[in-house]
Amino acid sequence: MKRKIERSSLLSLEEYAGQRAEFRRKVIEHKRNRMVQLGTHVTLHFEDELTVRYQVQEMLRAERTFEDSGILNELEAYNPLVPDGCNFKVTMMLEFPDSDERAVWLGKLIGIEDRVWLQVDGFEKVWAIADEDLDRETAEKTSAVHFLRFELTPEMVTRLKSGDSLDIGVDHSAYQSSILVSSSVRESLVNDLA
Repeated sequence: MKRKIERSSLLSLEEYAGQRAEFRRKVIEHKRNRMVQLGTHVTLHFEDELTVRYQVQEMLRAERTFEDSGILNELEAYNPLVPDGCNFKVTMMLEFPDSDERAVWLGKLIGIEDRVWLQVDGFEKVWAIADEDLDRETAEKTSAVHFLRFELTPEMVTRLKSGDSLDIGVDHSAYQSSILVSSSVRESLVNDLA
């Protein structure tokens, strides 16, 4: 199982241009079983090697990066988002289409990134480790995007692989929601585990 993206495995800009439409279609389909909606405004996107590879290829395309130094910089930035076999890596989006409403809510939701949890049936909740790369909030507001990591014990991994249920939620003073993860999403996430 691949744990990080190597320079040698990336497509050149020309190769990617020729395969982009099909690759994009494949990734969009793949992401359908890697997304969890918590209430109306919080979406968790569970990353894996394929979703991160797509982000890297898209960044290289957008920035027209073809030199090794630039490519290696992108890999250094994005590889930490690939799960390593005992965790889940998540991009959390706080979604408010109206900019005025978003500004108000981002002020109310300070600290929400530390209040997201998951729970394997029969175990204690696992709380997110958030924004390890940099702080994404100020005293006035939080960011609309956070990066989360959930570390699982070997016993949790074993139980998930044997079909035990997975709940995910957020428990913030201004926002609460939880959900039993569907079997199709749980099965997709189990593929991230060693």
